[in-house]
Amino acid sequence: MSHIFRDKSLGNSKRHTQPPLVVMPIYPIQDLHSPFSDAATFLSDSELRESAYEILIGACRSSGSRPLTYIPQSERNADRASAPALTPSPSLQRSLTSTAASKVKKALGMKSGSTKRRSDGGESVIEGKAKKTVTVGELVRVQMRVSEQTDSRIRRALLRIAAGQLGRRIESMVLPLELLQQLKSLDFPSRQEYEAWQRRNLKLLEAGLLLHPHLPLDKTDRAPRRLQQIIRGTLEKPIETGKNSESMQDLRSLVMSLACRSFDGSVTEKCHWADGFPLNLRLYQILLEACFDVNDESIVIEEIDEVLELIKKTWVVLGMNQMLHNLCFLWVLFHHYVATGQVEDDLLFAANNLLMEVEKDAKTSKDSDYSKILSSTLSSILDWAEKRLLSYHDSFHSDNIESMQSVASVAVVAAKILVEDISHEYRRKRKEVDIARDRIETYIRSSLRAAFCQKLEKFNSSKHLRHQQNPLPVLSILAQDICELAFNEKAIFSPILKRWHPLAAGVAVATLHSCYGNELKQFVSGISELTPDAIQVLSAADKLEKDLVQIAVGDSVDSEDGGKSIIQEMPPYEAEALIANLVKSWIRTRIDRLKEWVDRNLQQEAWNPQANKERFAPSAVDVLRIVDETLDAFFLLPIPMHPTLLPDLITGLDRCLQNYVLKTKSGCGARSTFTPTMPALTRCTAGSKFHVFKKKEKSRVAQRRKSQVGSTNGDASSGVPQLCVRINTLQHVRMQLEVLEKKTVVQLRNSKSSYVDDFANGLGKKFELSAAACVEGIQQLCEATAYKVVFHDLSHVLWDGLYVGEVSSSRIEPFLQELEQYLEIISSTVHDRVRTRVITDVMKASFEGFLLVLLAGGPSRAFTLQDSEMIEDDFKFLTDLFWSNGDGLPTELIDKFSTTVKGVLPLFRTDTESLVERFRSLTLESYGSSGKSRFPLPPTSGRWNPTETNTLLRVLCYRSDETAAKFLKKTYNLPKKL
Repeated sequence: MSHIFRDKSLGNSKRHTQPPLVVMPIYPIQDLHSPFSDAATFLSDSELRESAYEILIGACRSSGSRPLTYIPQSERNADRASAPALTPSPSLQRSLTSTAASKVKKALGMKSGSTKRRSDGGESVIEGKAKKTVTVGELVRVQMRVSEQTDSRIRRALLRIAAGQLGRRIESMVLPLELLQQLKSLDFPSRQEYEAWQRRNLKLLEAGLLLHPHLPLDKTDRAPRRLQQIIRGTLEKPIETGKNSESMQDLRSLVMSLACRSFDGSVTEKCHWADGFPLNLRLYQILLEACFDVNDESIVIEEIDEVLELIKKTWVVLGMNQMLHNLCFLWVLFHHYVATGQVEDDLLFAANNLLMEVEKDAKTSKDSDYSKILSSTLSSILDWAEKRLLSYHDSFHSDNIESMQSVASVAVVAAKILVEDISHEYRRKRKEVDIARDRIETYIRSSLRAAFCQKLEKFNSSKHLRHQQNPLPVLSILAQDICELAFNEKAIFSPILKRWHPLAAGVAVATLHSCYGNELKQFVSGISELTPDAIQVLSAADKLEKDLVQIAVGDSVDSEDGGKSIIQEMPPYEAEALIANLVKSWIRTRIDRLKEWVDRNLQQEAWNPQANKERFAPSAVDVLRIVDETLDAFFLLPIPMHPTLLPDLITGLDRCLQNYVLKTKSGCGARSTFTPTMPALTRCTAGSKFHVFKKKEKSRVAQRRKSQVGSTNGDASSGVPQLCVRINTLQHVRMQLEVLEKKTVVQLRNSKSSYVDDFANGLGKKFELSAAACVEGIQQLCEATAYKVVFHDLSHVLWDGLYVGEVSSSRIEPFLQELEQYLEIISSTVHDRVRTRVITDVMKASFEGFLLVLLAGGPSRAFTLQDSEMIEDDFKFLTDLFWSNGDGLPTELIDKFSTTVKGVLPLFRTDTESLVERFRSLTLESYGSSGKSRFPLPPTSGRWNPTETNTLLRVLCYRSDETAAKFLKKTYNLPKKL
């Protein structure tokens, strides 16, 4: 035996340390189909065992009439006279006192221990001074459960056979036939036992010669049918086995004719009665069972070397050889491992090592019978192993992982032999197939799919989850469990399976990725909007995918393609993209609602200054609250991509606020809306004072044009107080935008985003559109308010009243009185941060209106040199109103915007000739010599200036003297009135 096996092992020396007792899941022995079960089904195990024992004793040619015992040399010399004439076989009588380690166990990689002591006949006992030493033969008898009485009867029969056929070898006789001839009913305790024994031997002959013959039976030969009839007859009536019995002679003739056949038809000396497949293997299997402790069948006895040496003597009878021995012993080892509850990994380890030898045998054997029985044996082993490996998560864990290594090795080697050495299809095609890798990949994918389905089923049927107050979505919890399963796979199973598949962990995580992906697809298909469950599931899926990919990449570092094949098996879940799309949809929904709210509520806004103490529109409070709540809700979303999606949200909110700002200022007019159109130029008649405007008419006009403070053409939303509220509203929005931006920076910082620096430094997306619209809107509303007050609400005391007729009787005082009321309204209503701006714009509009009265007031106005002093006084009164004894606008600001008026007023105290001369001079400078014959009419630019020709021309038009009238008549033929 030792020359066949080399000392090899699957693991390291740790295998030989005693592990804690861990029992694998027990699978029924019915799962393991015996390849020899079809042999002699009509014979019980005990009958076959007795037949195998007879063959063993016969093969060893022991012929003693008493139990074979080993007698020490000293006792043998003393009792030589009484010793039997025939000594037993030396192999049967060898003493078992040797303590040398088993070579067979070493070759199989099994642990060796002390010899088991047996209590049923095989134990060394001391009775007084007599010592009985156990022999190999005695050990085998005990192991095969054969009684001493039966053993003695068999040996007597063999002694008789040997006496009658001296020198005849066991292979040249049919042992059951000879035993039938030699043993009579008197050799048995009872007639019934004898008849049962006789039937057993006849059944054995039937099995060996008719059912499983060494050579196929000739269908034309009548001998098999005749033998069948005799055997059937003897089962009803015992056969007479006397030497001269005719029935016995017929039986012998038929048996020998069938047993001594050869391939060429000649008669051979060797008898073939127990060497047909699979009968011979079944009998040999029973003999090999003797290698296992009769009291604990999970343990191989220490005397296995001696027992096997004895058993091998049956090869000549059973037609066995080393290859068949290896195959049969493989089956016995594996069968015992399964039958004893898979508790002794030593048996599985030994079977795996022996399978390596069977693999070598399979490559060299051309025997079809061997291939057939090899295929049957390995298929049975492979079926059993694959049931465990296809769901190895149920069969193995960290405590019994070594047995998984052996089971996987057995499955892989068995599959390789079946495919490479037995499969004709494989031999014909010779494809480049890595069988080991393919099988392991199948096991990985199958087991992980099963493990995944178990976890999914557990969650779907879990009552505990459904009764929680805030239960997490099943797929969210499942993702955590699958992640744990993946890391467990990597730590426990992948190192074992990597021996046959370099990407074991990668295949595992790719399988889990696919399983979870299928469930995720169904979940996503039912999502129509952003919900907490959707975010939790997608976030969990994203984390799971990253963990799985990390394992796959780490497992593929040393592979040829760097793991590309595995990664290609893992199409991205795109969970982040799905979350982003859901969040974008959520943003669009919020923005659309806000747009609708702005449009609806601004139509109802009254711009009432009394609505709140801050005097801005309530709608602004609401819209800013909605924006703030939307931002808060956004940052509360449990997503990882706040910085990425924030610009989309800010842009949408920014446009909504811009829309609010634009609608707030729309319909309020602008500077040009209220500035009056300048009338055409006319000239005055000398001494004309326009008596056509009587005092009574002036008062009627003034009464007609006078409007109440705070109203505009009956539109309450555009009155000065309402315009002030609009200005305050935009100012409030503008200030709150800064608050929102600062708050956003804080929220970004809390989310640990790198985008926060860009946002804080102005590089990120801010409320740019609405902020710009606020600045522009405040400017427009300030100007509109100022020009509305001056040119619309106070037109009756400015445009229609100031300096109409006599200057002395239409001075600026009425205008100042009413203007002061408006300034008080503005001061008490407008926010302090924009109040100065509004009043400044009112001052600018007043100064512009004052100049328009002087330079474009129409034919109802005319000024003399003497009027200039009153005009200058009136302008000083106007500036004093805005200065307000130091409580109003700063002097510097007043001086800045009064520069134009102060530059023009000196023209009104300049004599006409000087004005005409200055006009001529400036015109020549502007238009050249062509101006000498006829001066062109200078265009009206509106930028009044003492050195500007149009300004000078207008002063002359409103100069009430003859010189000016003649010059205008001659030069431009201007009319006296419109």
